[in-house]
Amino acid sequence: MPVEPLSLKEIEDRLAELPGWAVDDDRLTRSYRLGSHFAATAMVIHIAQVQDELDHHSDLTLGYNTVSLSVNTHSAGGKVTELDFGLAQRVEELAPAHGAH
Repeated sequence: MPVEPLSLKEIEDRLAELPGWAVDDDRLTRSYRLGSHFAATAMVIHIAQVQDELDHHSDLTLGYNTVSLSVNTHSAGGKVTELDFGLAQRVEELAPAHGAH
């Protein structure tokens, strides 16, 4: 069954549950600041593991002590779907273990 894009209202409701996340140009986005480059790199590795588990992948950017994600669902025309929010929720669960804020 194909994944359907979320409505603007559904996106707004889901964003209220995920502080720090935003939608920009049909992409769900978030940046994290960590205590060191090593911590940021470790977080990228853990995000990659979750993405493989979910078979849903974001664009990940590793900075010196930052990690940024940007995701949408290609099979839904490059729109934001429940799959994107599922990934975001899993990343939020990882973030405290890495000292991300």
